[in-house]
Amino acid sequence: MSTKTTGLNHERHERGARRVFFSEPSFWVLTALVVVMAVLALTVKDKFYLHVLIMMMFYASASSAWNIIGGFGGQLSLGHAAFFGIGAYTSSLLFINTGISPWIGMIIGALTSVGIAAIIGYPSFRLRGPFFTLVTIAFAEVLRIVVVSTPEITKGSVGVSVPFRPSPTNFIFRETSEYALVALALMTTMIGIGLWIERSRIGYYLASLREDEDAAQALGVNTGRYKLVALLVSAFFTSVMGTFYAQYIFYIEPFGIFSLDFGVLLAMMSIIGGLGTVWGPIVGAFFVTPLGEFLRANLGGQFQGLHLVIYGTVLILMVILLPNGVVPSIAARLKRRPVKAEAVGVATEEAR
Repeated sequence: MSTKTTGLNHERHERGARRVFFSEPSFWVLTALVVVMAVLALTVKDKFYLHVLIMMMFYASASSAWNIIGGFGGQLSLGHAAFFGIGAYTSSLLFINTGISPWIGMIIGALTSVGIAAIIGYPSFRLRGPFFTLVTIAFAEVLRIVVVSTPEITKGSVGVSVPFRPSPTNFIFRETSEYALVALALMTTMIGIGLWIERSRIGYYLASLREDEDAAQALGVNTGRYKLVALLVSAFFTSVMGTFYAQYIFYIEPFGIFSLDFGVLLAMMSIIGGLGTVWGPIVGAFFVTPLGEFLRANLGGQFQGLHLVIYGTVLILMVILLPNGVVPSIAARLKRRPVKAEAVGVATEEAR
């Protein structure tokens, strides 16, 4: 077959793939989600509700980034706060000390996270068991200690306050709705990346090693390489979310930024929504975030600790009732319905 013919076939295949994607439910769900979120971002005037909306999209993006390695790759990371903190501190310190735009600092922080992820991921993925999980937790804790111990550079435990200098080039906006639109763009990007991974060769390799790593290796999949690729992509976008958080909140401190709670929260959102699915982290974040925010706002002051009890109880019930996650459970029920209907039709025909 000639090169020209091969090229034409490849081009036709790509056009066909694009046509299939635009006709799939995921494309229309994404389009509807973007439209709804954009309308809410531009019409909601209440500061609290707008903040909840932004945090929903923020956690949806961060959890989607975690899901690349934790869900698609099946490698549990509870120390993603390390990459989150690198992004937040790198962009903030560069902006404060040198005047470099946080947009540029965001890329520098993300690339730094990628380099560090490669350093800790390469040896970890050569071993089996919980080593990768332990390494990520330890690395986040080490970074927290380093930041606290170097106050002359990082302001130590006091934290860093980002100066309010409104300008699009400074990643600082006067209107909260503008942050909502940026959060929407980040969430849309993460969903798009998730859809691409799910349909790509890398996605199939990650799914195979997640289900049975020995079988994947026997079939010729370089499991170590693809786990590392998934970690690098995950670290990059988690770091980007750190920059967004710093520019939105205007304050970061090591005990909150590098906390184990952050990594656990990202994992929990993906688990509740559905591990290894594109929409799982989105559904999980859209459920967990407003639940926590509204319980804290309504019960956090009058009844100390009650909001945490209710919050934890609801999450436990979710895991018990839907152990596979919301999205896989709904998908399984939808698949069973046509089968039942077809079976009833066949039984009726036989009875006749």
